[in-house]
Amino acid sequence: MHQPLRLALAAATAVALTGGMLTFTAATATAADSTAVPKADFNGDGIGDVAFSADGAYVSGRKQAGQVVVLYGTATGVSAAKRHTISQNTTGTPGSSEAGDRFGYDTAYGDFNGDGYDDIAVGSAGEDVGSDKDGGTLAILWGSASGITGKGTTVADPAPSKHDRWGENLAAGDFDGDGKTDLAVGTNVATMYVFKGGFTTGGATGGKYTVKPPIMGSDAGGPLNLSAGDVNGDGRTDLVVDGFETETEYGWNRNYYLPGTATGLSTTGLKQLKPGIITAIGDINADGYGDIVSGAQWNPTLEDGTTVPDSAKGGKVWVTYGTASGPGTATGITQDTGNVPGTSEGNDFFGYELDLGDINGDGYLDLGIGVAGENIGDDVDTGTVTVLYGTASGLNTTSGAQSFSQDSAGVPGSNEDNDGFGIDLKVDDVNGDGKADLVVGSAENAGNGAVTYLPSNGTKITTSGSRAVSPSTAGVATTGSPYFGANFAD
Repeated sequence: MHQPLRLALAAATAVALTGGMLTFTAATATAADSTAVPKADFNGDGIGDVAFSADGAYVSGRKQAGQVVVLYGTATGVSAAKRHTISQNTTGTPGSSEAGDRFGYDTAYGDFNGDGYDDIAVGSAGEDVGSDKDGGTLAILWGSASGITGKGTTVADPAPSKHDRWGENLAAGDFDGDGKTDLAVGTNVATMYVFKGGFTTGGATGGKYTVKPPIMGSDAGGPLNLSAGDVNGDGRTDLVVDGFETETEYGWNRNYYLPGTATGLSTTGLKQLKPGIITAIGDINADGYGDIVSGAQWNPTLEDGTTVPDSAKGGKVWVTYGTASGPGTATGITQDTGNVPGTSEGNDFFGYELDLGDINGDGYLDLGIGVAGENIGDDVDTGTVTVLYGTASGLNTTSGAQSFSQDSAGVPGSNEDNDGFGIDLKVDDVNGDGKADLVVGSAENAGNGAVTYLPSNGTKITTSGSRAVSPSTAGVATTGSPYFGANFAD
């Protein structure tokens, strides 16, 4: 599932859409997994790794310069003990840390140079480029046997005089099916650039082309999020673009499906989808087609009384099942659906974050759902995470669901106002046992943030062996609001 902490849909519309926002704002967002749900492996050891940003972090005293943190998977999961923390001041990383750069504003991973190690594309959407304020820059940090060490290459903006916030939206996938990883890049205009696979550490790419989905441009800040996955099962990666419709002026968002073809992403087979700011793609029912999960976390009534279609009190998650012809039937899920944990309440933000992975190893993908605005007792916006398990008929909302907060037995920390537990999350195997674990980001301690690891026991998520990683243990300053863990790479 990119605007300020996923809650900002666009600066002029955030409050109108939600009818009241959480108090934390910063960082960016994406969410996407392919049908096979590839985990990131930056050091090539076969165990999944997790990368995330702290794009509000101070670096050398410079406010919001930004950092990216990589936690490497081990047999006991992720911790601060095996990590790299990268800024633009790290040797080999393009650029230098400056106030407001927001290095890590968005990130996407994939093996861009085909050497067997995953790399990270990192956008610095707030970087000033010459006289172009917030012109933005984009770099690829290369993976290696040592992981992400900081060695990187700039991906130049093809139209610097026309673009602000270059690298604001990123998604990686093989959109033309040639076996090489491509990179889709959005800015604050409607036109997106796609760089074809064939990247080199010297800065070359396999070429580029543009694609323009029917979303608003600079007035709405361009795309909200880009999510990649194979929906129609043809072996080419498709793209879902979260954005505002061209015919609506700051109303509610709609998402669009752009299929991958032999020549790359195409608007020819474009389809409009259910709304949602965060999207994940993966094969929930194991039928060979990627399913699209989108989080419409806002309330159904705007402040001016306008009714927002396809939404629900407290938020709604839409599941659109994939078919050979692309997106098929859509089903909506709320906290009032079946035995889904919780109750739909205003500003719960159910669906604030989403990710898919196979927690119990049964071949069906399971869904982690961030409910970042959930109130528990007297703790306002403390947040929870819900887990729904996949079956041959889709997500099971009748039995087996799990819910975690920081007051759940065995979860590190405790519920506090504005913790935003579930502000981001990943469902990936980070201990090498073949089962996906749950890694949760939060905004606690006035935006300092934290990352919590909850492992799978082979059947479900458990708190046994859980741990939290804080900014101070990972080399990130807690001055200001770094929002450590508020935006995971996808």
